[in-house]
Amino acid sequence: MALGTLIAIGASTGGTQAIERVIRELTPETPPVLIAQHIPPVFSAAFADRLNRIARVEVREARGEEMLEAGLVLVAPGGKHLVVSAAGPGRWRARLDDGPKVCYQKPSVDVLFRSVAREAGSKALGVILTGMGSDGADGLAAMRAAGAWTVAQDEASCVVFGMPREAIERGAAIKVLPLDQIGPALLRQTSLAHAS
Repeated sequence: MALGTLIAIGASTGGTQAIERVIRELTPETPPVLIAQHIPPVFSAAFADRLNRIARVEVREARGEEMLEAGLVLVAPGGKHLVVSAAGPGRWRARLDDGPKVCYQKPSVDVLFRSVAREAGSKALGVILTGMGSDGADGLAAMRAAGAWTVAQDEASCVVFGMPREAIERGAAIKVLPLDQIGPALLRQTSLAHAS
């Protein structure tokens, strides 16, 4: 199966700026992107709107039941988990989940990454960015085990290295890259997928 038809990104402290740097690199041909950023409910819509203003892709706060299409970026709303479900061969739908907090977080990066590992497997790309704690480390490991291409932000470019460090220590990251190299790396991986 080809890599690179669904991208999942997780972040916490410092993540809003880091995500902005990554999203600026993406093109309308980029596969759909799902983002779990630790953020209070009152700020997630404004965050998505700000990304949409600076991006070449469409960025929205997820409402649930969206079909995932190239050039679409969905941000998990504060207070809800964002997950994916299959909607036919190579197609996915976004869903919102009101389950309990995971790693004290809602949205949780682990919840997103585990759903992507389960539903998309080797067709996915996983990115863990700056943040405190361990949310996302086990989920990124699940993605890698399912055949996904995975990357963690390096320590030097992180505001807080907690989440990437935990992922790296678990062997979850295939690559460890500076922030400014992550967007271009995603584009390369998706180009390879389209060529295969």
